[in-house]
Amino acid sequence: MGKPKKQTSHRKTGMRRSHMVVKLARKVNGKSPVKAYTTARESSKPKTAA
Repeated sequence: MGKPKKQTSHRKTGMRRSHMVVKLARKVNGKSPVKAYTTARESSKPKTAA
């Protein structure tokens, strides 16, 4: 699947490819039982108590 390229003019945070991918992944994670990777912090496995 093609990905949106970076915007060439002055940067708007939401327009960067990484932000668009993360936004889509979060949307998928809200509905799907299969979780998409967002960021290392968000997608990391929860630490066990022991």
